[in-house]
Amino acid sequence: MQNQNQLFSSQHFAILKNALRWTVIIIPIAVVIGSAVALFLWLLSWAIHFRFAHNWLLYLLPLAGIAIFFIYKFFGGPAEKGNNLIIDEIHNPGGGVPKRMAPLVLITTIITHLFGGSAGREGTAVQMGGSLAQMIGKWLMLNEADTQTVLTAGIAAGFGAVFGTPLTGAVFAMEVLTIGRVQYNALLPCLIAGIAGDITVAAWGVHHTPYHIDIIPVIPHWFSGYVSTDLLMIIKTIVASIAFGLVSYLFAKMVHGIKSFFTQYIKTPWLIPFIGGLIIIALTFVNGKPDYLSLGVDAEHVGAVTIPSAFHAGGADTWSWLWKTIYTTVTLGTGFKGGEVTPLFYIGATLGNTLSGLLDAPVSLFAALGFIAVFAGATNTPLACTFMGIELFGGEHALLFAVACFTAYLFSGHTGIYGSQRIGVTKLTGGPADDKTLSEAMKRRGYLYHKLAKYSFLKAKE
Repeated sequence: MQNQNQLFSSQHFAILKNALRWTVIIIPIAVVIGSAVALFLWLLSWAIHFRFAHNWLLYLLPLAGIAIFFIYKFFGGPAEKGNNLIIDEIHNPGGGVPKRMAPLVLITTIITHLFGGSAGREGTAVQMGGSLAQMIGKWLMLNEADTQTVLTAGIAAGFGAVFGTPLTGAVFAMEVLTIGRVQYNALLPCLIAGIAGDITVAAWGVHHTPYHIDIIPVIPHWFSGYVSTDLLMIIKTIVASIAFGLVSYLFAKMVHGIKSFFTQYIKTPWLIPFIGGLIIIALTFVNGKPDYLSLGVDAEHVGAVTIPSAFHAGGADTWSWLWKTIYTTVTLGTGFKGGEVTPLFYIGATLGNTLSGLLDAPVSLFAALGFIAVFAGATNTPLACTFMGIELFGGEHALLFAVACFTAYLFSGHTGIYGSQRIGVTKLTGGPADDKTLSEAMKRRGYLYHKLAKYSFLKAKE
């Protein structure tokens, strides 16, 4: 009979053995992914600043769109599905994530930004992470279950490395797969991957943009003597976060709607990105400035609206969030490559800037809340985005970060930028769902849609 009084059981040694095994497997994978992300971030910065110095490159955006289309037509194959392919492969292992996904998405994302397309970088980092993780997993001859874990860790490494948020990357990878569920079986590998990927990018000398919330003076209220929490600020946060969630909903609907519209009405596929490029050029002429092109982090000219500028009073126009929404959904909906997350940061930060004036709230705080909350609503990852707020802005306002992310998550409904996400827990009742994908949920048309379809070019699909 085993001695029950011994300090450590065989279970603890098994846990230690498993932890060491995953450490040995994941660290080399994360270092490779982090190195690839560092190269990507360096090339991305070069492309953006090269366009700043050569504004005429914007007029070649339609031709760049055609080039991206034919690159994927001849070499893409299943890699065309992007992040959704990785999520599908984790849920239902099948054909695998092709090795060519990493170089394809890197090249085409750089092309998108070089010619002024409004896109992000998270999608590229996640796809590179998944592709490289799958490739190395095959070299190590891992079984199906371990390969799924390695793919999840690849997402964590790519996300943590590209934004400099290792904990967020780990939680995001576990949370993004199924709405309402967290894949705890990948907990340790994802944490190791997020940390190792972030350290690798830093070791290559690539730095991330710092963000800062100004010191907020404490203003006493009538209830201050009874509760320590600023209830008025929480109420303002909830009101703003409902707007953040609705904008997340709008963004997801517009991306999918624009893609569906062009696919239905433009029968020559390569014309779709060509027209998309023309629309971006026309939009830039309409608003008279290039602020909504590309990533939106670095300023092309003095006084440009950027994510950092949104943290200051007057750093965003009233409708900057809407302009960026239109630019990005047109860019991605017509076939250009890149991620959605950094544009979502831009949309959220500028909307927070606008709402701070309407709600008489601190500008930098509400820009930060919008930054993470719009992202939370569009990706259905409220936990990860709460951690992102803490990693990027500090823990002083952690409660408000959670309130903002959870509220936006609920009010974004069953929509999102990743159509392959499963619905594990319904937002309406909080009960278990049928694990249908978001794509299937978003295909269900409501009453208003069918009524409008009778009076417009929209044709309800039966």
